Amino acid sequence: MAESKNLWGGRFKDKADSRFAAFNNSFRFDRRLFEADMLASLAYSHALVGARVLTPADAETIEKALQSILETARNDPDYFNNSSAEDIHSFVEAKLVELTGDLGRKLHTGRSRNDQVATDFRLWLRRAIDNLTDQLQETQKALLEFAETNREVVIPGYTHLQRAQPVLLAHWCLAYFEMLSRDRERLQDTRRRVNVLPLGSAALAGNSFAIDREALAAELGFEGVSRNSLDAVSDRDFCVEFLGVCSLVMIHLSRLAEDIILYSTTEFGLIELGDAIATGSSLMPQKKNPDSMELVRGKAGRVFGDLLGLITTLKGLPLAYNKDMQEDKEAVFDSFDTTITSLQVTQTVLNNISVNKDRAGKAATTGYMNATELADYLVRKGMPFRDAHETVGRIVLAAIGQNIELDQLSLSDFRAHSGLIDEDVYTALSLSETLKAKRSVGGTAPDLVEMALNEAQERLNEAQ
Repeated sequence: MAESKNLWGGRFKDKADSRFAAFNNSFRFDRRLFEADMLASLAYSHALVGARVLTPADAETIEKALQSILETARNDPDYFNNSSAEDIHSFVEAKLVELTGDLGRKLHTGRSRNDQVATDFRLWLRRAIDNLTDQLQETQKALLEFAETNREVVIPGYTHLQRAQPVLLAHWCLAYFEMLSRDRERLQDTRRRVNVLPLGSAALAGNSFAIDREALAAELGFEGVSRNSLDAVSDRDFCVEFLGVCSLVMIHLSRLAEDIILYSTTEFGLIELGDAIATGSSLMPQKKNPDSMELVRGKAGRVFGDLLGLITTLKGLPLAYNKDMQEDKEAVFDSFDTTITSLQVTQTVLNNISVNKDRAGKAATTGYMNATELADYLVRKGMPFRDAHETVGRIVLAAIGQNIELDQLSLSDFRAHSGLIDEDVYTALSLSETLKAKRSVGGTAPDLVEMALNEAQERLNEAQ
């Protein structure tokens, strides 16, 4: 078949070893670049017209053939099956030659697979970034909806996994909203560097024909052209950046997953998992396992591995292109698939969990989490903070000794440690006052959280 012929065979007399050929071929995974390759090839045919390599009629014939190939691929699920092509680029060229004869062979004039691959990959990744950005926004939307549903719920805030201070559950949701906002910003920043055209750099030294690279960039929606042909064909910084952003997204999703896993345990009991997002035990009938979140947490390591694998591959490569760089695609494809699926599953989880409000409220008002408020109360009465901190520590010990909470101590118990304490201490130690007191920008005071929710929704609306 025509498609089995390599694009580089003229210098060779013997066939490649079959095992090496299978090892060398990338068609099984780089066929994902098919539509990007078609788009870039079409634009390049127009550039060849400008360079007087093709006539307008030639370009029209090529365009019709490329469109036919594209439509066939979209309508025939078996179109790519059983192909012996080395990669998607040789596949497309072979199909084009079948339809147009020698004219199809002219399309590769001045173009190397090096700049062709780099261009296709950037086109694909540009769209992938847009899709990932959409799913980040959808996850943020799910966080805001969960926050709105539980606007009045208070939960314990933790440090060192020990109860620290009470916070609104909506405040907790907004923390993850901010993480994902930074992820979206990083993606858009990465997209700027992805959106640079390498086509026209040829193999490494530049194109010998009068290709208008700026016109090519404009047609393909790139913001600019690469400045150095050696760098253009060997640059995979944009892949590393993308994998780095995916890794941060997965870190954030993994932390969210860990919180949900912990909060859904019998020991915490703050969250109930819906049946749609949990599984059971094959042995223990009572179990309800948070497999959805455990898988997200586990898949974070997979994405980290993709990043480490690629930077290790790139670290010792001489200029310009080396076949080692074929490893970039599987890493990027896998990270994209894993990250976008994890975002979608996280959205589903957020839509299928409920909060045990009574348990959350009790947890937020026990464990001496208002101790800092007592120290602040003493500071407002004129005591230096370090002295107040030490005094409250002794008061906490006294409460522990009686097995009661701070607000259950008698006034005489309080005054045994400081004469500055009066009846108003009980108001200061109440849950409502504890929350209201956190009024600095970004705090968990209810009115601030309401403003933050509204602002977050506005930011999300502006981004969509």
